[in-house]
Amino acid sequence: MKLYSTNNKEHFTNLKDAVLKGLPEDNGLYMPSHIPVLPKDFIDNIESFSIQEIAFTICKALFNSTIPENDLKEIVYDAINFPAPIVSLKENIHVLELFHGPSLAFKDFGARFMARLMSYFDRANEEELVILVATSGDTGGAVAYGFLQTLGIKVVILYPSGKVSPLQEKQLTTLGHNIYALEVNGTFDDCQAMVKKAFLDQDLRNQIRISSANSINIARLIPQSFYYFEAYKQLKNKNNLVFCVPSGNFGNLTAGLFAKKMGLPIQRFIAATNINDVVPTYLKTGTFKPRPSVRTISNAMDVGNPSNFARMLDLYCSTGNIKEEIKGYAYTDDVTKKAIKEVYEKYNYIIDPHGAVGYLALKKYLDQNPSHNGVVLETAHYSKFKETVDTELEFTTEVPERLAILEKRKKEAKQITAEYNLLKSYLLEKR
Repeated sequence: MKLYSTNNKEHFTNLKDAVLKGLPEDNGLYMPSHIPVLPKDFIDNIESFSIQEIAFTICKALFNSTIPENDLKEIVYDAINFPAPIVSLKENIHVLELFHGPSLAFKDFGARFMARLMSYFDRANEEELVILVATSGDTGGAVAYGFLQTLGIKVVILYPSGKVSPLQEKQLTTLGHNIYALEVNGTFDDCQAMVKKAFLDQDLRNQIRISSANSINIARLIPQSFYYFEAYKQLKNKNNLVFCVPSGNFGNLTAGLFAKKMGLPIQRFIAATNINDVVPTYLKTGTFKPRPSVRTISNAMDVGNPSNFARMLDLYCSTGNIKEEIKGYAYTDDVTKKAIKEVYEKYNYIIDPHGAVGYLALKKYLDQNPSHNGVVLETAHYSKFKETVDTELEFTTEVPERLAILEKRKKEAKQITAEYNLLKSYLLEKR
């Protein structure tokens, strides 16, 4: 498998280097030089395959013998060992539950797969590998659980102070072992910018080995395509299929675009955001203007400069092509809160704030396209946003035991300001 940089299509590397380096030296993002179309009979008979078999088929086609089949199967089957069920709210509105993994967030798919792939590629190296990750909510927890106690790998998570939910923060800061947390006095975009700067700092990279666990790493992105196929498998009506994706850094939606390129018959994607709406604005105006993110109740989407936008442009080359594939909608906290209540009252289903944004966008789209069949990606368990959900529903929701036990654990995090030199000093001190 060959990959190129979005900033230089003549810059090729192999899968191992792309996964372990995270970012090319030119600050682009790695993209597969070839996205294979899966056999039509596989798509036509997808109901006969398990989610693990689907994931293995996708990886086998993409990786093109880069990893021996037995090793690849072991990686996939160990990483993807939990379900992604469809719940139908009504005939043409469905919810794809992606929170059945260890950290109760969709990012378990990417984090667990990436951890095993990195471990496989790095198994002969005796020098410690440091995984740097910025999080606006669920990424940090998923990466922490995915890499917990992995030999030879240390994880450093940067998160914006006061801008993740209390339970999300506990997932980042209470595991110990090889997981370290930096609480940054700033926004997610500040955290992400510091991580990116570390990758471009040759002096730092000469002293320690670093890699990324954000969706800028291709190893996080590829496994997120698995559940689009899994959702398609479960739907009785597979016609005029639309996926509505609550979006922040846009890795999840980009993975859906990969799935479509691989042959999955998806009619359209809906990019659903909160008021951090730089991509919906771009889809309307053709102008991409990053700006500082604003805090909302759907905090995982509080991103003002989404990294994966570069991959979206790379896949579709022009504004016109992207507009044909993606519709964009944005919503305020007030209407999001009302949607949480509406979904419960109409369908007896508890949805989290991110899923609620997706529900609103899908509902609006279906009003204009009633013959289409929509799936909202429910990216995290509602209990991670218990304060918001309980207030809107006016009763106390249950917290799964694996989250409830975290409330009693002591938070361990180093507080820093959003200055790159502080991150660099911390990493060098921790060698």
